[in-house]
Amino acid sequence: MASSLTCAGVVWAFLSFLCAAASCVGFFMPYWLLGSQLEKSVSFGTFRRCSYPVRDESRQTTVMVEQCGRYASFQAIPSAEWRICTVVTGLGCGLLLLVALTALMGCCVSELISRTVGRVAGGIQFLGGLLIGSGCALYPLGWDSEEVRQTCGNLSNQFELGPGDNNTRRSHTAGNRHVCGFKRRQVPGT
Repeated sequence: MASSLTCAGVVWAFLSFLCAAASCVGFFMPYWLLGSQLEKSVSFGTFRRCSYPVRDESRQTTVMVEQCGRYASFQAIPSAEWRICTVVTGLGCGLLLLVALTALMGCCVSELISRTVGRVAGGIQFLGGLLIGSGCALYPLGWDSEEVRQTCGNLSNQFELGPGDNNTRRSHTAGNRHVCGFKRRQVPGT
């Protein structure tokens, strides 16, 4: 099989595929924000979550469903910002994947990728990266949603996570505390 790529092009294709795969996995995983609710560990992504409360009408109580899954509908995503983040980041991941798979095909098929096609692919790849970066920047705007406030504390706001319940976030190692999604190292003597 002949290739339409130079040695640098083959390296670009391989790195593009690795980057696209990592971006897609990161987008799909629901571990963007960690916290606890009803003494259970809870995590959120843009469109998926793990361990979420559900009202049990037969027992008239709220129970935690300890599994990961998507929200019931697009409108069920906790905030408009997270819905926009889902679309923008998903588009970016799709563009990166499209370029990466085209580049990998260029490793096997001669005359598939010309200099012009390579430049256009680079531009599309840059746009995909911008979209993913924009989605990541939009994500904290949704931290003021009711679902995040229940998990991270009522003081949660955009770009500012509340303190949560520090009793349930203590690490087993002395001197470490988890505060809703970020691990802070406490300096000894403070």
